[in-house]
Amino acid sequence: MNDLLAWLTGLPDPLLYGALAVAAFAENVFPPLPADTVIALGAFVAARGNGSWLGAWIATMVGNIGGAMLMYGLGHRFGLPWLMRRFPTIVSPTAADRFAQRFSTQGMAAVVVSRFLPGVRALVPPMAGALGIGAVRAAVAMSVASGVWYGIICLLAFRAGANAEQLLALIASQQRTIGLAALALTIVVVLYLLWRRRRANGAHQ
Repeated sequence: MNDLLAWLTGLPDPLLYGALAVAAFAENVFPPLPADTVIALGAFVAARGNGSWLGAWIATMVGNIGGAMLMYGLGHRFGLPWLMRRFPTIVSPTAADRFAQRFSTQGMAAVVVSRFLPGVRALVPPMAGALGIGAVRAAVAMSVASGVWYGIICLLAFRAGANAEQLLALIASQQRTIGLAALALTIVVVLYLLWRRRRANGAHQ
């Protein structure tokens, strides 16, 4: 972390914003990349220089949505078979069916919520493309989720003290909290839809 922080500190503001955009872009293409760490530290450096919260957030959003839409396009072009080959341990036929059912029943809310779930969010753009969700609708939904999450990261970085390690610990805690909240919301929505379906079936009998 110290090496990354030192490297980011040595960048002029335009290149620093560029590094944030590249990290946010690459997160969608190579999910193991610790993009949140790079973005948090980059915003942390910007806050202690001549950078702005808005500049850090915009750079991150441009990169993130650009990478997400690239993966959306690949998913749309090559479909579920390509996704299963690319993510064989995650995108099984059962998982693909769950995604399809969630997107069909919950609509754009499922795309927004899924982008907050660690280990799942990188799959959302190509899965949305493979399942035929409209590009504009998918881009808007993913922009909402990314805008909220990276807005939180940038705000925390600009309000943090001088300790970058405390900032990363706080962001990790926030990520867990938001992930649990998103998971809880998903469960509530699924239970509601099941209840509504059973009620509708009972009315027809």
